[in-house]
Amino acid sequence: MNSRTPIPPKLAKRLLLRFLRDDLAEEVQGDLDEKFYATVKSKSLFKAKLNYWYQVVNYLRPFALSKFKFSNSNPFDMFQNYFKVGFRNLFRNKAYSFINVSGLAFGMAVAIMIGLWVYDEVSFNSYHKNRDTIGRVLRNGTLNGETFTTTYEPYPLAEELRTKYGSSFKHVLATWAPGDHIISAGEKNLIKNGSFIEPGAPEMLTLNMKKGNWSALKDQHSIIISSSLATSLFGDNEPMGQLMRIENRMDVKVAGVYEDLPANTHFAGVDFFAPFELFVSVNSWMTGQGFKNNFLDVYVELQRNISFEQASEQIKDAILNHVSDDKEFAAVNPQIFIHPMKKWHLYSEWKNGVNTGGLIQFVWLFGIVGIFVLLLACINFMNLSTARAERRAKEVGIRKTVGSIRKQLMGQFFTESFVVVLFAFIFSVALVAGTLNWFNELSGKHIAIPATHPEFWMISLVFIIITSLLAGSYPAFYLSSFQPVKVLKGVLRSGRLASLPRKVLVIVQFTVSVTLVIGTIVVYNQIQHTKNRPVGYDRNGLVMIPLNSPDYSGKLEALQNDLKNTGYIENVALSQSPVTGIWSSNGGFDWRDKDPALQAEFATLGVSHEYGKTVGWQFVDGRDFSLDHASDSAAFIINETAAHLMNFDNPIDEIVTWSPGWREKGSFKILGVIKDMVMRSPFDPVMPTVFFIDNRINWINIRLKSGISTANALHSIESVFKKIVPNVPFDYKFADDEYAQKFVAEERIGKLSAVFSSLAILISCLGLFGLASFIAAQRTKEIGIRKVVGASVFSLWKMLSKDFIVLVIISSIISIPIGWYLLSNWLQNYSYRVEISWWTFAVSVGGAVFITILTVSYQAIKAALMNPINSLRSE
Repeated sequence: MNSRTPIPPKLAKRLLLRFLRDDLAEEVQGDLDEKFYATVKSKSLFKAKLNYWYQVVNYLRPFALSKFKFSNSNPFDMFQNYFKVGFRNLFRNKAYSFINVSGLAFGMAVAIMIGLWVYDEVSFNSYHKNRDTIGRVLRNGTLNGETFTTTYEPYPLAEELRTKYGSSFKHVLATWAPGDHIISAGEKNLIKNGSFIEPGAPEMLTLNMKKGNWSALKDQHSIIISSSLATSLFGDNEPMGQLMRIENRMDVKVAGVYEDLPANTHFAGVDFFAPFELFVSVNSWMTGQGFKNNFLDVYVELQRNISFEQASEQIKDAILNHVSDDKEFAAVNPQIFIHPMKKWHLYSEWKNGVNTGGLIQFVWLFGIVGIFVLLLACINFMNLSTARAERRAKEVGIRKTVGSIRKQLMGQFFTESFVVVLFAFIFSVALVAGTLNWFNELSGKHIAIPATHPEFWMISLVFIIITSLLAGSYPAFYLSSFQPVKVLKGVLRSGRLASLPRKVLVIVQFTVSVTLVIGTIVVYNQIQHTKNRPVGYDRNGLVMIPLNSPDYSGKLEALQNDLKNTGYIENVALSQSPVTGIWSSNGGFDWRDKDPALQAEFATLGVSHEYGKTVGWQFVDGRDFSLDHASDSAAFIINETAAHLMNFDNPIDEIVTWSPGWREKGSFKILGVIKDMVMRSPFDPVMPTVFFIDNRINWINIRLKSGISTANALHSIESVFKKIVPNVPFDYKFADDEYAQKFVAEERIGKLSAVFSSLAILISCLGLFGLASFIAAQRTKEIGIRKVVGASVFSLWKMLSKDFIVLVIISSIISIPIGWYLLSNWLQNYSYRVEISWWTFAVSVGGAVFITILTVSYQAIKAALMNPINSLRSE
């Protein structure tokens, strides 16, 4: 070849060698070079180069068409070529592919995890085949203009529904709510969760009976147990017909064994069902209760031709009809209705008698978060693909010149998107499988990947296709729109608007990420604010032990004395319910100058004289109960909320009459007022509460001495219990642990929010990192020239970083009002709530800017430190 022949562009050289033999390529190249110089003599250099490229393209057109086979008659070959090119691009650009695949994998992993979590939530109680016709009887009532909703119902209600409204129901079941009970078989004594329920329960709940059948509970002295309990009690021995005892006072025989109920059911963890009639037979006080005392759960199964609305309308006055003669009770206007089983879990919150949702808001929230996190990953793909547009522009130009139509180019880019998404999906499934145990622990779930279900893989395929279309849509439409004439001239879309789509996508990414960060901070602050709420007693070193066996009868005094003699105990007291719960509330209170229109309901708690010293309640006025005053057996100690409700200037020594309906009317003198004790949900207002001396107790409360070994103290306490009640398993709870359990749901939401926010930031930063690397590469020559004329590393870093920082600040400005609006609405669910502070937004924005600077700085500083000789060598 002539020594003056110019070095042809690399792309032209590759094209010639690809389609022609080496010798023919050499000949064609020489011919083209001669025409090139002939053109230079008569025209400009630019026109000569343009003409050179046109001749290359025209010469190769027939060879390219036969090579690519873009014929509609053989689509398989066309798609085969798409995949070949897609895989070639994937492995040729390893750094770009790693960012795309890892970003999409993280986004898809989050979407899969959230999808599994959402499915677990929405499929709650689906184990029960009759879920669509099962309901729970709830009751609305009105106190002082506010409507409350409760699940507790009076003892006679179930029979009332069966007798008067039986045509609407297939089953009506009264039940004592599931709780811990002592189960004994032979020498084994276990504490297990169980329920006393009427005989139709196995059929209504469609229990999977491993042994026995659904009619097993018709015998009053029968019991059905879970498979795990059967194994714990009897090992490999046959459980059917085995004799057992419940709470050392109810003799039963195993009549059935059912499959353990899954975790996402209302009755999860219930290890046995025993006849309700058996429980009534040993608790004779229940039969004397009328329609004014509420303490049972009532479940129903509707007939197929009856809707929940129709049944609710029929039974709404079933209680009111029996209390209408009592003006105070009738004024509460009890209205009962049926809450469908399919709504128990997700729609469990009520306000002023109206369902306000519940967990469903988190299902929607996390579902939307999953979609947005996946969208962030797709935005990375779009941004990096369009950033590389100039590198692929000539490819598009050549393809169009040799006959490719836009539809074929779009198919190519969508195929490349599919290849990337496919790799990302495989990686994401591996991520989910590796982290699922951790995710289950974090979310309190028992989720597994349903790999054996064909539906999962069908949904996964649809998921891959949708993600491919979502991720590849913008690059496909954008890159395929290039005009070949402009591309081959080297004139690609330029100017300020050229990068606008990428900037918009970056803003969307960080708007989502910063909003998630704001949400995480607010959730954390709400939990900490509530944890720091004064509780009105001392939780530390306070041990609570349930007295759930008749074996304690007549032994409580000896038990308390022996406990005090261990040397580890400061005080011992008895109570009707644990310090961290209130199990009873009543009306029927009257006092001097009470407003006749006031409908007052108080939490009521029977205690022993030492209760206040043991729990460490704090007096505002008055004195504590004392054994030195016999009259204290007819006295109240009230909390501040009760004192405020009674509106006494000085409540001490005031007389309150009380006629609850289940005991004789009595008069009680107010001895003292204590600070409000947070005994129910710490997120709700404290209920007006009265404490009184009562011998009907269910718990023993023990205050440990400070500075002693807790392990030694518990061992000593257990020894005392084993000596006095040897057949009762030692079961204890720490008050601070039980109080901490009240925050579990909110803490899980906070942790999940933190994880999703972190992943959103990570995915966004991956995109920024890739985008910064391409922009730095595009401006390599500019950077080299600036360094030659004296630009400092700092000024170059500032030049490359400021655009990204501006975008993140714009995102933050957009996310602040969005976050404030969403979080303000969420906080309205809590009566005791934190205020959203300005520093929440400042920390979120500052953190986002800082992370952006860190992400972009690596590429910016790397480019700024590059030797300008290397930058300018190719010029």
